[in-house]
Amino acid sequence: MIRIDIITLLPELLKSPLEHSILKRGQDSGKIQIHVHDLRSYGLGKHKQVDDYQFGGGAGMVMRIEPVYEILKFLKKQRDYDEVIYLTPDGERFEQKTANMLSLSQNLILLCGHYKGIDERIREYLVTKEISVGDYVLTGGEIPALILTDAICRLVPGVMNDEQSALTDSFQDGLLAPPIYTRPAEFMNMKVPEILLSGNLKEINEWREEQAYTKTMKRRPDLLNNNPDA
Repeated sequence: MIRIDIITLLPELLKSPLEHSILKRGQDSGKIQIHVHDLRSYGLGKHKQVDDYQFGGGAGMVMRIEPVYEILKFLKKQRDYDEVIYLTPDGERFEQKTANMLSLSQNLILLCGHYKGIDERIREYLVTKEISVGDYVLTGGEIPALILTDAICRLVPGVMNDEQSALTDSFQDGLLAPPIYTRPAEFMNMKVPEILLSGNLKEINEWREEQAYTKTMKRRPDLLNNNPDA
């Protein structure tokens, strides 16, 4: 089982995706636990302040260190965490190999940033890993947190009905997935490749490997450069 604690200023934004599909089934089965925490509950004063102006001036507000420190202290009193992950555009780019590694964890914390960002001391002293879902900027870290949660949890044994399906996804072997087809075998003169109807598993697997390589070469040659054995 894996437990993921998500720290956010917008808990309602996360509600719907976590209550449907594979993530819901995984939670219902007890294979995964996902807990959402409202950072504003740890805010300062009667207004529950969580942000302030930048020292030195500049546009945009900054998340303060005290609320983050307090909620992390509360969570860490209850259990040990493998990683405290901050979602940020300038973090390590999220890839399938990272999802594979994190899926072996027992407890993870995902910290969703907001405003201009978070006080640098949070990054220096409280966060253990920083992850980016791409070279672009979003309003906050909630959508990236959902991406990580989905990518990680679907790899936990027992969460998906067909575990083999996750192992044959794109990027698992450094290649894009090959083309896939289903019934009917012919539709308006558009036909499924004959090899897939042959029943010869050896030849089908060889065809799929060849197609995966060709597709990757055409669409994402950079993956081949990063994976010389492919």
